[in-house]
Amino acid sequence: MDPVASAVRLEVQEAVHILSSSEDGGHIVSTLQSLRRYLGEMETQAPPGEQEEFSRTHFSTVLRCVVGKLSPNWLDLLPDGQLKELWASFFLEGPADQAFLVLMESIEGAASPSFRLMKMAQLLARFLSAGRMAAVMEGQCGQQAGPASRLLQETLLTRVVGLPDRLGNRLQREMLAAFFPQNYFPLLGEEVLRVLQAVVDSLRGGLDCSVSFLSQVLGKACVHGRQKEILGVLVPRLMVLTQGNCLWQRVCWRLVECVPDQAMEAVLKGLVEAAPGPEVLSRLLGNLVTKSKKAQFVMTRKLLFLQYSCSTPVLQSLLGYLAMDSQRRPLLVQALKELLETWGSSSAIRHAPLEQQRYVSKAVLICLAHLGEAELRACRDELLASLMDGVKNRLDSSLPPVRRLGMTVAEVASARLHPEGPSLKFQYEEDELTREILALAAPWPMPDGPSEAGLPVAPVGGESPDQETVDGGGPQAGREGSDSELDSDDELVPYDMSGDREQRNSKTPAYVRDCLEALTASENWERWEAALQALEGLVLKSPAATREVSLELAKVLLHLEEKTVIAGFEGLRQRALVAVTVTDPARVAEYLAVQFYALNYSLRQRMDILDVLVLAAQELSRPGCLRRAAQQGSPGPGSQPSVAAVPAWQAVVEERVRRKTRRFCKGSAGWAAAAGPNEFNAVAGYFFFPLLQRFDRPVVTFDLLGDDQLVLGRLAHALGALMYLAVNTVVAVSMGKALLEFVWALRFHRDAYVRRGLLSAISSVLLSVPAERLLADLPDELLEARSWLADVAEQDADEDCRLLAVKALLVLEKLRDRLLPLSSP
Repeated sequence: MDPVASAVRLEVQEAVHILSSSEDGGHIVSTLQSLRRYLGEMETQAPPGEQEEFSRTHFSTVLRCVVGKLSPNWLDLLPDGQLKELWASFFLEGPADQAFLVLMESIEGAASPSFRLMKMAQLLARFLSAGRMAAVMEGQCGQQAGPASRLLQETLLTRVVGLPDRLGNRLQREMLAAFFPQNYFPLLGEEVLRVLQAVVDSLRGGLDCSVSFLSQVLGKACVHGRQKEILGVLVPRLMVLTQGNCLWQRVCWRLVECVPDQAMEAVLKGLVEAAPGPEVLSRLLGNLVTKSKKAQFVMTRKLLFLQYSCSTPVLQSLLGYLAMDSQRRPLLVQALKELLETWGSSSAIRHAPLEQQRYVSKAVLICLAHLGEAELRACRDELLASLMDGVKNRLDSSLPPVRRLGMTVAEVASARLHPEGPSLKFQYEEDELTREILALAAPWPMPDGPSEAGLPVAPVGGESPDQETVDGGGPQAGREGSDSELDSDDELVPYDMSGDREQRNSKTPAYVRDCLEALTASENWERWEAALQALEGLVLKSPAATREVSLELAKVLLHLEEKTVIAGFEGLRQRALVAVTVTDPARVAEYLAVQFYALNYSLRQRMDILDVLVLAAQELSRPGCLRRAAQQGSPGPGSQPSVAAVPAWQAVVEERVRRKTRRFCKGSAGWAAAAGPNEFNAVAGYFFFPLLQRFDRPVVTFDLLGDDQLVLGRLAHALGALMYLAVNTVVAVSMGKALLEFVWALRFHRDAYVRRGLLSAISSVLLSVPAERLLADLPDELLEARSWLADVAEQDADEDCRLLAVKALLVLEKLRDRLLPLSSP
């Protein structure tokens, strides 16, 4: 064995034994000071080889030893806090990455609340304020890539970015201000700047460095939604440091290039929003869009077509960045072609939100302003063809804002694309959007040349397109005549069009099978939309026809995606699926419950299945479910209301008669509650038991006992609701027993939302199963539930869980006299 390693190991073992067993303050201090010489902080320092061996192998062991001894009595072994400062110096002066990991480990493992937890949290706050987080990250910039190094970096990355969440979970209301996200992430940004400065200094000294770990920190922080906090510190400083400094620019480019693909969108969006202009963005990103396919997709597709939340200055900064370099300008030309094609698409005009259409219109004009005459001339024919098609489609729209948007953009774009020819002229009312669009029409200077001047600007709405015609006598007189004719119509009452509906080219389906065909095979969007809107009523109106295709309908509705922009799409789909389940409950409920654990479903679809099962069970459990369902069917296209509207004079007469009539007594004002069998009684098992069969068996994309705890909480709440709806049914006892076993298996789950669902499930069992059956069939389960509820009511950290446990205990209190004999030997 290496003699250096052996000597250090023996001394550390002796020191750890003394620190663990001794109660002599002087002996402890001398031992700690002898260990400090391995940190290079004493006058008599250990040789470099011994310092390296201690830092690499034994430092974490010593830290864990002194953390284990931390207590009020131990710190008071010496007066004036001498032992406390000596103890803290190991964390503040030793290897930063190991000290940080031991700090986080001790905080996460300490009892809450406790003296040790608060002392370690305060020491971590000192660790951050002393700039030690920069030392943690700087240590990873020179690490060699390897399995151990990657594992360490992944561990550090998780704890560095997730520090506020982890400390918040442990400290709860005792959270220190330094750990609040609004304070921590700006501090993290300052530390990243310090590390970048160290990297630049090392590169100037001829040393190799890596910024990969910093890129991962930046990406993970942005994915967590903290772009404003961290980039609000980074961007202003980097804007100054990169000005005229090629080395800083290359470091910034490398910092963004190394961001993982899954975080690239969050980082780029944050940088585009934080950068004050395209010049700064170009200095920070360089030609990133030509090197990274992910960055190119985000900058030229995601932020232009799939999102429309960026403000106009941010959009100008984004497109200006593409225009500032000759290597990036082809991407700007391609973006303009696709934007103009989307702007003029008839389907986009019909189905895209107006805000998105305005966003695309602004992007089109900004692109036109950045491109030069030669670039526009090369693709003029293609752009003009897209523009003319778009103008026609927009003028055909029935919405005034869409038409006005088409006229404004067409005027400016035609003048820019074809300056030597006649430009398009329209008359429209000027509004704020019109003025903003016209302000975007001025061309920007080329990156390597002077600005193009002389761009004609189209007249705004309200101005005459031909001033000479206005000055002439004939047309002016004609216009005055038309104004006088309009004045003569002031006495006319406008026709009431409030009840008008949009005319459709496609007929509304009249049969369930027609709806199924339209939803699966139709390329006609109007027919698809009409089928979805009519499906619920047709299902309830034709239960026999629905049962023939119920499973096919359930499968189609479960996988249905929104092809067009329909108001309330999710509600229409859910109500139709509920109607199918109510009509054929046994088969459809069993199918949906089995699909809940199947592969290739998203978490949203699995939660939709739970919602549909609960809503369908609620509908079936109401009295007169089937009769009411038949009455709710949508009327045919030619049906008329059964009662005609009462004329106004008749209503006045009836009101006068009612006021003059004296009545000595009145009968019941309402109808008696409908009575009937519980339709849910016969099918409750199909809804309930398949959901319980596989909750503990993870599949490739779905793990209820792992990361998918949100769905587990929804499942617990859904099972409780189904249990409550099965009140007094034959299968209620079996359901209650299975549900209590489910609760007992998950009673110690760490997520509060899941525990709330479990507590609600217990309450449902107590309220749904008769007391005699509970005592006869489930005595052991009730005693176990009672002990757990008492524990939760007293010790659970979540207030809602404690409240639910108390409510369940109140229900159990009514059974106390019968339960006590069961608990006695």
